[in-house]
Amino acid sequence: MQKYNWNYPTTMWVGENRINDIGSACKTLNITKPLLVTDKGLSKSDIVNNTLSILKSEGISAELYSNVVGNPTGTNVKEGVESYKKNDCDGVIAFGGGSGLDVGKAVAFMSGQTLPIWEFEDVGDNWTKANSDKIAPIIAVPTTAGTGSETGRASVILNEETGVKNIIFHPKFLPSIVILDPVLTVGLPPKMTAATGMDALAHNLEAYCAPGYHPMADGIALEGMKLINKWLLEAVNNGSNIEARMNMLTAASMGSTAFQKGLGAIHSLSHPVNALNNVHHGLSNAIFMPYVLTFNKDVIENKILKICDYLELSDKSFSGFINWVLELRKKLDMPHKLSEVINEKDLQIDRLSKMALEDPSTGGNPKKLTEADMKAMYQYSMSGTLF
Repeated sequence: MQKYNWNYPTTMWVGENRINDIGSACKTLNITKPLLVTDKGLSKSDIVNNTLSILKSEGISAELYSNVVGNPTGTNVKEGVESYKKNDCDGVIAFGGGSGLDVGKAVAFMSGQTLPIWEFEDVGDNWTKANSDKIAPIIAVPTTAGTGSETGRASVILNEETGVKNIIFHPKFLPSIVILDPVLTVGLPPKMTAATGMDALAHNLEAYCAPGYHPMADGIALEGMKLINKWLLEAVNNGSNIEARMNMLTAASMGSTAFQKGLGAIHSLSHPVNALNNVHHGLSNAIFMPYVLTFNKDVIENKILKICDYLELSDKSFSGFINWVLELRKKLDMPHKLSEVINEKDLQIDRLSKMALEDPSTGGNPKKLTEADMKAMYQYSMSGTLF
C-alpha cells in the first residue's frame, strides 16, 4: 500500500506501517519526552510495546499512562496530568480507541490549565476560558475505526460525581499530527470492529442530516458513508484485509471531520446509557439509529433519498434506507432492541430522558426535541418498535 501525507483537517500520515514514523512525528513537534496515553487492554499489547521500542531506538524516552477505562472519566484525565507533570513530559501521544484518544487529548489540554476540566464543557464560549498557549502538542494514533477522535476538536469525559458524559471542547484539541496505520487495527476483534464501524456510520449520518449550511461537511459525510457501505462487512469478516482496514480508518476520520456541523439524537440517547449503564458507545449508536431516523422522518426524508442515491442502494426510498440499516445490523450480529443489552429494571428512563435532552448533541437534531420525545425514543428502542 502506498503512503500518503494529507494536510486536511490536520497533518495526517497515512498508510501501512506508518507507525514506524512515530519518532519523526515527535521530532517534527519538538517532543523529547512524550506521555503515551492508552487503555488498560492495550498497555501490554504488541502494538504499544512496538511503538515504545521505535521511540527508544530514536533516542526518545516515553512515559506510559494506561489506566484509561472504556467510558473515560475525569479521574483518568487527572491521573494522566499528574503523570505528565511528574515525569516532565513535553507532549502527548494519544494511542488507542476513542477512550485512549479522548483522554490523551484532554491530558494535553489540561496539563496547562488551572480551571477544572468541567469549566470547558462545549456550551457557549466556554473554550475561551482556556490558556491556549499552555496546551501540549498532541500526536494521535487510532487503533480502532470508529470515533474519529483523531480529527475531532473535543473529548467526551464522564464526570463521576454527576454521572454525566461531558463534551469538552477546544479548537486545539485537534491533534497536530495523526498517524493512520491500518496495521494497528488488524487485531481488533469482529464484534469491536462492527461496533466502532457503526459509530463511524452514526457520525457521518448525523452530520449529513444535521440542519444548517455546510456543504464541505455534507460531501465528506456522504463519501464516509459510501466507504462504510463498501468496506465495513469486509473488515469484520476478514480482519486482515489491509485495504478494508485502511478505508474504515479513513471513514472514521471523515465522520469526525464532518460532525463539526452537528450530531443529533442518536448521540443524545447514547451518551446517558454509556454513562449510567456502561454500554459501548458504538453499540448504543447502532441500536438507536433506526428509531431516531424514523422519528425524524418528516424532516430528513429528502436527505435520506440523496444518501440512497449516493450509496447506490437497490431501494432508493426512505424505507429502503431503514431496511439497509436493519440488514447491516443483522449481518453484524447487532441487537435490535435496547432491552437486549439493558434490563428494564436497570433503565432509569426519566433520568436518562432528562440527560439526553441536555446533551450538547441534541441541538444538532433535525427536529426540535422535548424530554417526552427522548422518553418515547427510549421506550420504542426497548420494545423494538419503529416510529
